[in-house]
Amino acid sequence: MSDAIDHPYAEPPAEGCATEIAPGLLWMRLPLPWGLDHVNVYALEGPGGWTLVDTGIDSRRTRAIWETLLAGPLRGKPVERLIVTHHHPDHVGLAGWFQARGAELCMTRTAWIMARMLVLDVQETPSPQAMILWQRAGLPPEALARRAGERPYNSADVVHAMPPGFSRITEGQRLHLAGRDWLVRIGHGHAPCHATLWTVDDGRSLVLGGDQLLPGISANIGVYPTEPEADPLADWLESCARLAMHATQDQLVLPGHKLPFTGLPFRLRQMAENHQTALTRLLEHLAVPRRAVDCFPVLFKRRIGPAEEGLALAESLAHLNHLHRRGLAGRSLAPDGAFLWQRS
Repeated sequence: MSDAIDHPYAEPPAEGCATEIAPGLLWMRLPLPWGLDHVNVYALEGPGGWTLVDTGIDSRRTRAIWETLLAGPLRGKPVERLIVTHHHPDHVGLAGWFQARGAELCMTRTAWIMARMLVLDVQETPSPQAMILWQRAGLPPEALARRAGERPYNSADVVHAMPPGFSRITEGQRLHLAGRDWLVRIGHGHAPCHATLWTVDDGRSLVLGGDQLLPGISANIGVYPTEPEADPLADWLESCARLAMHATQDQLVLPGHKLPFTGLPFRLRQMAENHQTALTRLLEHLAVPRRAVDCFPVLFKRRIGPAEEGLALAESLAHLNHLHRRGLAGRSLAPDGAFLWQRS
């Protein structure tokens, strides 16, 4: 097995432009207003129109870019179908906008329920559940007070209203897109019921990987107030092992971020090993009691600033919950309401 990842395309498509990956399959890129400043989206051509994979966030800029793409690379043909890989805003943000134009929305059931629940759940102040999670993670009183007075992030800020109704895609389902047959394979951990699509014909072997299969960066594996006792890292590691059974060196993976790549067997092994080594470091760190916020340096090996604090906190909790579920670490409640974690 080659221990290498190769990027056949050195540069992404320019804004409003598309790169043809294979006949009838276009790669496009949309901007994001965050540290990870882009998301990849794809268009697959059918006899009567296009199937899109993911959408970007709902913003005036993103909608304007889509209008340019629809009139330009997509040649004015209608968008008949939209496949959304998972419920995160940079992938589902304009699903409702395309539905209003007549597109059929296809998602896994859990992804659709999560997306619609979150877009309807607008909060002006943090929920009591969020405050408890942050307190138990060990945020200091001044940080808790600051967060209590801030309007939290809401999906509805960047996700278009989603009407009732969607078409469910499931594990093992076959779809015919852009003249090829694709098999749906479901991953978990980064997002529940994340859809990936794998070609099954004899042509160029392609995988639409979303955020389940990324090169160079790690998908966030996090615990959030919606499910504070979750163990998404176990789901992620199981998915890496299961998807590895279908991975080959020559498959061209079309990811949700960064550049298309080959070398999927190595990348899946690498992603799992990165978390296993982080767990080993974390266990050593827990020789004495630690709060979740005390685990940032050993997990991330760099300083975590305010803009990264939320994701870092979620990922730290995911690793601690995983050790707890495996019986490798215990926890106790300190007088200040924070959990103290320690190696068993």
